[in-house]
Formats: sequence, structure tokens, C-alpha cells
Amino acid sequence: MRSIALIAVITSLAGTALGLSACGSPPHHGPPPATTPEVGTILLHSQPVVLTNELPGRTAPVVVADVRPQITGLVQSRNFTEGAEVAAGTLLYQIDPATYQAQVESAKAALAKSQANLHSLKLKAQRYAELVAIKAVSQQDNEDTASSMQQAEADVASAQASLDTALINLRYTRIVAPVSGRIGKSSVTPGALVTSDQTTALATVQKLDPIYVDVSQSSTEFLRLKHELETGQLGWAGSGAAVTLKLEDGSTYPLPGTLQFSDVTVDQNTGAITLRAVFPNPKRELLPGMFVRAVLQEGVDEHALLVPQAAVSRDASGNPTAYVVGTDNKLELRHLKTGRALGDQWLVSAGLSMGDRLVVDGLQRAAPGVAVIVVPLPSADVAALAAHRNPLSDR
Repeated sequence: MRSIALIAVITSLAGTALGLSACGSPPHHGPPPATTPEVGTILLHSQPVVLTNELPGRTAPVVVADVRPQITGLVQSRNFTEGAEVAAGTLLYQIDPATYQAQVESAKAALAKSQANLHSLKLKAQRYAELVAIKAVSQQDNEDTASSMQQAEADVASAQASLDTALINLRYTRIVAPVSGRIGKSSVTPGALVTSDQTTALATVQKLDPIYVDVSQSSTEFLRLKHELETGQLGWAGSGAAVTLKLEDGSTYPLPGTLQFSDVTVDQNTGAITLRAVFPNPKRELLPGMFVRAVLQEGVDEHALLVPQAAVSRDASGNPTAYVVGTDNKLELRHLKTGRALGDQWLVSAGLSMGDRLVVDGLQRAAPGVAVIVVPLPSADVAALAAHRNPLSDR
């Protein structure tokens, strides 16, 4: 009996539902009518932009000098602290001078002997010159005496040269700093034997203030930049030679540098040209061999057209495209030619013009020929939109 009653209740409810459906409004057929979409736009205008190029490079000392012995001997002492600043002429090593002092004394004695012999021959030549006039001596004897005097003069000159050489070698027993700068580690200790023809330097002195930064730029980029400057597409940024540095830890070196020269030869293996910049280095923060990234100011584009990256899409071939709103408030698809990225913007060289209303927001329903409602976007909204689409842009 309970089952029959339950079936009756269900049947009654079903009939009531069917009756309500029949008395209600008829169902909609197809999608609701579409509304005109809204798009956020910005008005494009040109502006002067300083163009830079970031290139990898390494630091190099302005002056570097290897300290090498020019004589053979035992090192008596080392007279500097490794890693310290030394001035040119500072005594670095003392080599045992005993042997070279003895050579100096021997050369002095030989010179004195030659000078004494020359003095004797000069007196004899003078007497013979007088005697040959009265035929007291033969002409041959007179000529032999004059020749001996000339030979004695040559002996004196040779002895003087030997003394000068001995003095130079004695001076070389004091190994001094060839240039001012910071000296590195020593490769020898007191008691070591050094030779004049050894290949290993005793130490190296490097001048670190200022310091060079050598970077490489492809010859293709070099020719492009040269062409743009010559044709007026770019103008010089100030002196055209300002350079800043980014260090290995990502920080920016506080002092600016200047571009000193570009090499005149292209590396056949890499197709690159070496550029050299010079930086002040008063605190010795930059050390030789450090990897850095140099940011070079290439020039100024006086009429640069910068477009937010949020407004640029890619077609099936990967080419950049963007939508603009025409005079009839309908969307137009433009194919762009973009250059470098500057922050969250593209530098556009073709496809857009000043005064174009560029679509930045509302691209979900964008299609060529679609009529839209234009909503101009303030700069703050454009920046917020770019940060939303690229959450890493502010990091």
C-alpha cells in the first residue's frame, strides 16, 4: 500500500511540473544578441630614445709588466708585500752582488792599465814627431808609434765599455719595479737561483686605475650602426662614447667609462670587432680578468616609435602583428617590423605611424573589420596591464 501511495505522489508532482512548463515563457533559440566590444587604446607618438647595446667583455690592466731578472745569481732578499701597491723604481729583489762587484773592480783596473799605456804612447808619439823633423828617427818608426797610440786609444775605449757593462750588471742585482701599480705573488723566495734567460716571471705589476674593458661586437652590428649614423637614422648620444658596466653579480658599476677605440681588424674565427673602453677604478673594485657586461650608448633615434609589448601578438608564422582602430572605429590588423626590446616596449620601425590608435586591451574578441567602442587608456593603466601580463617585469 505504501508503494502505491508513493507512486501516486511522484506522478502528481511530475504532472504539476509539466503544467508549469507549458504555461511559462517559451525557451530561447540560439545565442543572445552580441554587443559591440570595447577596446582600450593608446595614441601613438614618436619620441627621442637613446639606444644602447649590451656586450660581454673582460677587464684588462692599462699597464702590465712582468718582473724578470736580467742577470744570473742568487736571490738575497724579497723587499715587497705581495698584493701591495708599489711605485716605479721600488726595490723588489736583491741578487747577490759579490760576483758583479768583482767584475766592476776588474774592469776598472783594465781601464786604468789601458789609460796608462795610452799616456805613454802619446808622449812617445809627440817625441817621434819632433825627431822625425830633424831626421833623428826614421819615418817608419814615427808611423809605427802613431799607430800604436791609436791602438791604445781603442783599448781604452774597449776597457771603458767593459766597465760600463760591469756597472750595468751590478745595477741589475737590484731588481726594481718597472712601473707603478699593484704587484702580485712572488714566484721565488730568498735563496733561489734566477737566470737571465728564464721564462718564469718573478712577479707581475699591473696598473689598475684606470682599467680597460675589452668587448666584442659583431661586424654586422658594427656596419649597421655605421650606416644608421651616416644616413641620419641615428644621431650621436652626446659624445657617442658613454659606457656603463654591469658586474657578474648583476649590480651596476657606479662610475661611467668612455669608449676609447675600436679595432681595425675583424676576427676571422668569430666575425667580431674588439671595442675597448676605459673606466676609472679608484677603489680597485675592478680586477683584471673579471667578466662584465658593457652597456654602450650607440646613438639617439629622434623619432622612435615605442609600442607596449602587451599590444603585440604573433601570427602563425611568428611575425609580429597589432590591431589599430581605423577612422570608422573598425579594427585593422597591421604587420609590424620590430627592432629591439626596451623594457616592456618594442621599438617598431614599420607597420605603425604617429597618430594611430593602438589596441592594448580587449584583444580577446579582436578580428579585422570588427566595429568596436574605443576607450582611451591612461599611461598608468597601460603600465599596470603590462605588469599583469608579465609578472616578472618588476623583478
